[in-house]
Amino acid sequence: MSQRPSASGTPAGSALRDDPRHPLYLGKWKRPTKPDLQEFIHDDFDEPHRKRQKAILAKHPEVRQLYGNEPLTAVIGAAAALVQLVAAYYIGCVWTGLHWSVVVAIAYFLGGTVSALYGVIIHEAGHNLVFKWPFLNRLTGLLVNSPMVVPISQSFRRYHLEHHQFQGVEGKDPDLPLDSEIHLIHNNPLLKTLWVFCYSVMYVVRGMAMNKRPQRWEIINLLFIVCVDTLIVRYMSLRSLAYLGVSVFFGYGMHPGAAHFIQEHYVFRDGQETYSYYGSGNIFYLNIGLHNEHHDFPQIPWTRIWKLRRIATEFYDPLYAHTSWIWVIVNFIASPMLGPQSRLVRLYKAHTSGRREYRVPPIESPAVEATH
Repeated sequence: MSQRPSASGTPAGSALRDDPRHPLYLGKWKRPTKPDLQEFIHDDFDEPHRKRQKAILAKHPEVRQLYGNEPLTAVIGAAAALVQLVAAYYIGCVWTGLHWSVVVAIAYFLGGTVSALYGVIIHEAGHNLVFKWPFLNRLTGLLVNSPMVVPISQSFRRYHLEHHQFQGVEGKDPDLPLDSEIHLIHNNPLLKTLWVFCYSVMYVVRGMAMNKRPQRWEIINLLFIVCVDTLIVRYMSLRSLAYLGVSVFFGYGMHPGAAHFIQEHYVFRDGQETYSYYGSGNIFYLNIGLHNEHHDFPQIPWTRIWKLRRIATEFYDPLYAHTSWIWVIVNFIASPMLGPQSRLVRLYKAHTSGRREYRVPPIESPAVEATH
């Protein structure tokens, strides 16, 4: 039976104890066995990624050479923004006779696909993985945000970094579903379908529920988007702006490119709270599926994250990973065991005491074994 951090956060002994989750940092907790349970899964330890990073670096110090930036991301972002602005121009100013159903189809298959890519690039910029200078990363986020109708990039940066710092911590991780989501949606397939469609809205609502005052860059983001939207309506049309808005709604909802929002932390296996995806979608979406690897090493840009996977294969091969984003969505909706409640949470006290009381064992410890 695994040891737990003490409730007081004070080490039980005079020395740090080895973390019993080493080396894979999988927990001993189990998923619920009854579909009617309407609460999160609970853990008594800290999040696993910081310690797994230390374990990997102890065995593979060369991983540090993968740290850095990838300016190519900004070029891809600029091209993607141009694609949607051109499409918006043609739909709003040239192809004005198109039936609304055709416009909706274009918004899904083209606009949704490209808009989902915006989220990936904003994510890279949020971690300062595009340029060395944080200011240029902020500008990259604003550039990619320009065809998205609503201000996203700077708030995402703020709350996503908090998600990394407090993964699964109740009251501090803004990525966790709200209690209202759990009680309203639970495991109802029709409501889960609606929830996936509206995931972009729920993402905004979760941030608002944190009740934090907007920061300077969030205000700049808002003013910037108001100006861009005004210019689009003035020099294109309201129809153009509507096309861009519907594209974002699709791209952050019921779309394969948005499935990573479910893939990443919704629990599909006992003891594992983060999941990677190793399918072909990583080609277009800049390896966003390698989420275990990203949480372990957020200092590595998308062009080098696969190298980490190959170097530290003994740490990642034993972990469960998805191979189809479409199946992630289908399984999430169809399974009575999955819903907004299918997330692992921990108390802040358990999170901090777990880090204080348990250490990554020295390199002399036994080699990694696939014990889970």
